[in-house]
Amino acid sequence: MSKKGKFAVIGLGQFGFAIARTLTEKGADVIAIDNRKEVIDEIKDKVTYPVMLESTDKNALISQDIQNMDAVVVAIGEDFQSLLLTTFILQELNVKRIISRANGEDQKKILTKMGIKELLSPEDEVGISVAQTLINPELIMSMPLPNDYEIVEITAPKKIINRSIEDMGLRQKYELNLVTLLREEKIEGEQEKREGEREEEEIKTEHNIIGVPDSDTIIKENDRLLIFGKIKKIERFIEINK
Repeated sequence: MSKKGKFAVIGLGQFGFAIARTLTEKGADVIAIDNRKEVIDEIKDKVTYPVMLESTDKNALISQDIQNMDAVVVAIGEDFQSLLLTTFILQELNVKRIISRANGEDQKKILTKMGIKELLSPEDEVGISVAQTLINPELIMSMPLPNDYEIVEITAPKKIINRSIEDMGLRQKYELNLVTLLREEKIEGEQEKREGEREEEEIKTEHNIIGVPDSDTIIKENDRLLIFGKIKKIERFIEINK
C-alpha cells in the first residue's frame, strides 16, 4: 500500500473524477468506483484501481475491501437515494472515515443526522469563491474551514506595500496569521523573433514561496500573502488596506 494512504472514491462525475485523479497524482492508492462503463474506461489510466459496480450492493463493496480504506469519498451527485444508501452501508461496515457530498441544506441536515461529520458541497464552495472574488479582486484563492475560519491567498493590498510585516500589524490589529509570502520573480522565456524586428527575450514571471518571512520583511508590489483567520477579519483587512 502507498505511504500516502489508500482511498476509495464512489461516484465519478466531474467532482469525484477530479478527486480520484488528484489523489492518484499525489501518490495515493485509489479505488475509483462508478456504475457506468464509459466513465470507468475514461479514468482507467488515471487511477490505481478503476472498478465498475453498484455502490448500493454491500457485497460488491466488501469485495473491494472497502472497509479497510483510510477514507471513502461518496461523491454521487444526481441520485441522492443511492448516496444515502451507500453512506449507510459504509457506516455498517465501520469505514473509519466517510466523506459525503451534499447538495443543499436539506441533504446536509439528513447526512448530519446520520452522523456524517465531513460534508462536501462543491456548488456552494464554488459559488462562495466566485462571489468573494467579485467583491474582493485581490482574492486569488480561498479555502473554507470549520467555525468561520479560512485560508486565503491575496495580492498585497496597496496600503501595505513597502511596509514591513511587523509594521503591518496583521496579528495585533486584525487577529490574523501570515502563513507565508509568495514573491514574484522573473524567469527567462524562450527567445522569439518577430518579422521585421530584432530578436527579443520574452520575460515571464512566477510567484515562489519565500519560506517563513521575518518580521522585518518588506512587502513588495505584486507579493501574495497566504493568511489564516476568521472570514470577517480577513475581509476587514482587505477593505481597510485597499
